[in-house]
Amino acid sequence: MKKENISDAVIRRLPRYYRQLTELCARGVVRISSHSLGQEMNITASQIRQDLSCFGEFGQQGYGYNVEELHTEIGHILGVDNNHHLIIIGVGNLGHALLQNFGFAHAGFSVDAAFDISPAVTNTRVNGVPILPMDELDGYLKNHSVDVVVLTIPQAVAQSMADHLVDQGVRGFWNFTNVELTSSVPEVKIENIHFADSLLTLSYRIANR
Repeated sequence: MKKENISDAVIRRLPRYYRQLTELCARGVVRISSHSLGQEMNITASQIRQDLSCFGEFGQQGYGYNVEELHTEIGHILGVDNNHHLIIIGVGNLGHALLQNFGFAHAGFSVDAAFDISPAVTNTRVNGVPILPMDELDGYLKNHSVDVVVLTIPQAVAQSMADHLVDQGVRGFWNFTNVELTSSVPEVKIENIHFADSLLTLSYRIANR
């Protein structure tokens, strides 16, 4: 499998391919050409072929792609079969909503625990996930494998919390704090989510249609 020098743009299109192929599998589509897949996704066939070629050879000339096989392969590339372990820090409105409604398992993540400072929510469960007090966090990290921490905490403590977690060995963050988190540790990977960016992009498109 090729993996050298893959652009961020290609990586960010992979989940779109995976989502579309999931839908095609549900519709019972057995095979599809790059042209037809491109029409489904509003992407050119050549872009699809170029993206997939970064990871190996897929499909056959004159046959196209086996939908189920390509879905499995892209899922493997994305790591959905790795059973990543995840915890959430901050069980306010957003953290609670993620626990209650987001399909972490479909992305290959097991939500093992959540943490909060409020006695109103600690020592309860949300969607089966235990909510633990913050003073148990360090002990938990020492005794459990944690691949990703979801941060839904106030902006004022976001970077200091991330720095502390990195010191505790955490190497992956899904950050909803609206602070652009950084780390000097090369192995640390941070996905900063900014809802306002998406809304402002929509605003631009509306304003300039």
